[in-house]
Amino acid sequence: MSWLPIALVGVPLLGVVVAAVPAVRDRAVAWGIVVSAVVLVLAVALAAAFDHARPADMQLQTDRPWIPGLGLRFHLGVDGVSLPLVVLTALLTFLCFVHLAGHPPAGGRPGALVVTLLVLEVGMIGTFLALDLLLFFVFFEVVLVPMYFVIALWGGAGRRAAAVKFILYTLLGSAVLLIGLLVVWTQAGTLDMVALAGRHGSGMARSAQILAFLAIGLGLAVKTPMWPLHTWLPDAHTEAPTVGSVLLAGVLLKMGSYGFARIAIPVLPEGAAALAPWLGAFAVVGIAYGSLACLAQRDLKRMIAYSSVGHMGFVLLGFASLTPVGLNGALFANVAHGLITGLLFFLAGAVKERYGTTDMVRLGGGMLRRLPYVGSLLTFACVASLGLPGLAGFWGEMLALLGAFRPAAGLSRPLFLVFMAVGGLGTVLTAAYFLVMLSRVTHGRAVETIPPPGSLEPPGPPLATAEGVREVLSEAGEGAEPVEPVATGAAVAALDREGAGQETARASAVVDDGRASATGAGAAGVGAADAGEMGRARRPFRDVTAHELAAWLPLVALIVLFGLWPKALLAVTTPAVQSLLGSGVAP
Repeated sequence: MSWLPIALVGVPLLGVVVAAVPAVRDRAVAWGIVVSAVVLVLAVALAAAFDHARPADMQLQTDRPWIPGLGLRFHLGVDGVSLPLVVLTALLTFLCFVHLAGHPPAGGRPGALVVTLLVLEVGMIGTFLALDLLLFFVFFEVVLVPMYFVIALWGGAGRRAAAVKFILYTLLGSAVLLIGLLVVWTQAGTLDMVALAGRHGSGMARSAQILAFLAIGLGLAVKTPMWPLHTWLPDAHTEAPTVGSVLLAGVLLKMGSYGFARIAIPVLPEGAAALAPWLGAFAVVGIAYGSLACLAQRDLKRMIAYSSVGHMGFVLLGFASLTPVGLNGALFANVAHGLITGLLFFLAGAVKERYGTTDMVRLGGGMLRRLPYVGSLLTFACVASLGLPGLAGFWGEMLALLGAFRPAAGLSRPLFLVFMAVGGLGTVLTAAYFLVMLSRVTHGRAVETIPPPGSLEPPGPPLATAEGVREVLSEAGEGAEPVEPVATGAAVAALDREGAGQETARASAVVDDGRASATGAGAAGVGAADAGEMGRARRPFRDVTAHELAAWLPLVALIVLFGLWPKALLAVTTPAVQSLLGSGVAP
């Protein structure tokens, strides 16, 4: 028996208990950092103790009686499929706590948030370690309640509706998943996932496999999420706090796709072969739909959420090919998406904190001039997500498309060639929506459409864009005393270009280190002293902080590492994938 898997689940659970102590509750975020750091060290120790010469074998197992009357066992272990996801989960959870140290939750109650995130970590890691079907289901369900509270208590204005939608969709998917697992149990007579994978479906009728795969696949597809079962995701991401979005995209979506690799495909091979064309069809529709939906979005977080629908479509397409190449691509894309999208949501949270919004129109562009480090990191993350060669996002999508190019025997190659073509179109659309977003947000001149957080709004005319100047002019009316709006230079230039304001406006702009202030004898209620105070209150935006760099740079390093050296991950997953498929053919 190995103690490492038990410690990985037990340490965050112990951290939850200790966090209830008043002395610890007062320093809850620091305690969360300590506990998650210990879990990360244990995950690294698990990777070090793992025999990389035998990644196809289940290693470091713990197998103890759990409910003897039902033949249920507390069976934990790790192989080349689950090891990268365990380490990814521990890393992202730790980085979320580091982020919280510099960004206390907007809804207050940091102690409650720390407890919730630690319970969430128990469920996430347990899902990837569980080797008993019912134990897998228990851990799979544990994450739902804490994530519901993360969204409902610390989310945005529409958090309650988004949280309810999340819990209803996922509970319905879980109910269908449980039915599929029970079908497997009744047909195979065991819940041991290692034994079931070793049988490769022998002893189970083809019709039973198709029924079980359909039920299990639907349950997992909700969590992945697969089109058209994805509609809970954009709302959940948009309303969730930054740490909730990072863990939701970086880990929770992977729990659904992991279930395909661990249970659905190896345990039910005939069911997988029968339904693989349908899985591939829904996958490529999700790729195209997600990309087109991204082009229509104004909100940065919502656009990243829809991009996840497209990227997870590549994961499902890799699984649908039923080849070692395709499954390797799916597992690689899982890890790459967790790293890249986790970084994207960290950056989206930073943008919202500084601007007060993630509306790309209201952001006004010019972020590379105003916030050069945040803008540069956002550009890097977008380029990585669109699949630039040399970064981690490239390999998973390329291998998934290659798997569709030559699917498993028995699958229609012409059909999968169509899937590959649609997926290739999706990569082009991915590049399009990320480049459009960057052109709106990071490039161009900074147009100050909203005041920096903490600035004092003048009691007279507001900080204005061209639209704001026109509003002031319309309110003044003909023959009224001219009013001087507080406007940025970019707004005045836009106004001049449009030919408005030639009749009554006398806009003046004073631009000093990105600060916008104004004086004017005609500015109603704003005297010289008020204007001076207003100018002092307008502070330039703050760029990257130390806590943010500590949370973001590890993700940047891993994105570059796996992009330049994909073998670091493929060497672990390839033998395990071949074993799951019952194939000895190298990819």
